[in-house]
Amino acid sequence: MEPRFSADGKQIVYRSHHPAEPEKIADFKALLGDGLIRPSVLEICIMNADGSGKKQLTQNGKANFCPFMSPDGKKIIFSSNMDDPKSREFDLYMINADGSGLERVTTAPAFDGFPMWSPDGKRLVWGSNRMSQATHETNIFIADWVE
Repeated sequence: MEPRFSADGKQIVYRSHHPAEPEKIADFKALLGDGLIRPSVLEICIMNADGSGKKQLTQNGKANFCPFMSPDGKKIIFSSNMDDPKSREFDLYMINADGSGLERVTTAPAFDGFPMWSPDGKRLVWGSNRMSQATHETNIFIADWVE
């Protein structure tokens, strides 16, 4: 589900983790060799489609993932556990493409993730464990998007 191009194809939004300590780098490379990552610290970043202009938008040290840019390219919606002290509760958040204006979008006491706007920006779809009938069951929700 990542990275994602903007609707005009000029930018890419993605999640990233750049460990600095040697032991964390070794762990990261070992997992990457198996096609895995440890979703502990993932920050939302944006760059131009040619790889220039890289900018980190979040800096909260949490698991931020599945960013999706609004059709007009002004906002990015993503899932994060930034407001849960135990880091297990994920909700949807939105941030401006310049890194300003972070706001929480969902507050349900269940996992919310994988958000995507419709091409016209009028609807939002996401996966959630709310209203599930079984453990780990994920439901799909669609809502009209109103600024």
